[in-house]
Amino acid sequence: MAYADSDHPSPAGIQAVRVVKLLIAGGFGVGKTTMVTSLSEITPLRTEEQITERSVGVDDLTGVESKTTTTVALDFGRITIGSDLVMYLFGTPGQDRFWFMWDELSTGALGAVVLADTRRLDGAFAPVDFFESRGIPFVVAVNCFDDADIYYEDEIRGALDLPAHVPVLMCDVRLRESAKQVVVALMEHLMTSAVAQT
Repeated sequence: MAYADSDHPSPAGIQAVRVVKLLIAGGFGVGKTTMVTSLSEITPLRTEEQITERSVGVDDLTGVESKTTTTVALDFGRITIGSDLVMYLFGTPGQDRFWFMWDELSTGALGAVVLADTRRLDGAFAPVDFFESRGIPFVVAVNCFDDADIYYEDEIRGALDLPAHVPVLMCDVRLRESAKQVVVALMEHLMTSAVAQT
């Protein structure tokens, strides 16, 4: 794959490819790995490890008791939009003890998806605060689990104290089309934000 930026033109005959970095963040067990897997055109890089007895008292498995693995570094996937645009997807680890990695992962990110689970909505507070404090535009996507209560957009917005300009949408990240609509909403939000700043 060829890559060039505006400061370094491509050699003759090689088309420049723009790379966009997007983050998928959220609390523990909210579906970040599943979303990257659903969207990626390549076999995603996953850094999942088995949950062991050592996580007892450290990781809160409330609402996700059947979860057997956890991301310990990142998930990585790729979407090719056209011959000149590629999106790299980085899924963050969800547990508090791995949040030190978020600063590194967020470097150069154009925007982010905050995945939320209404069974454990408090897991979305830290990612929302993280992106707000760093000025990284984001959307909130509620992953609608089969056994979760359904809430309206304004209820989610109020519970997370989100500004009116932050999009909130419902999704099922197991389904590629649903996950894709979240990325489309993020890209539309980024374009709207860019226009508002000019």
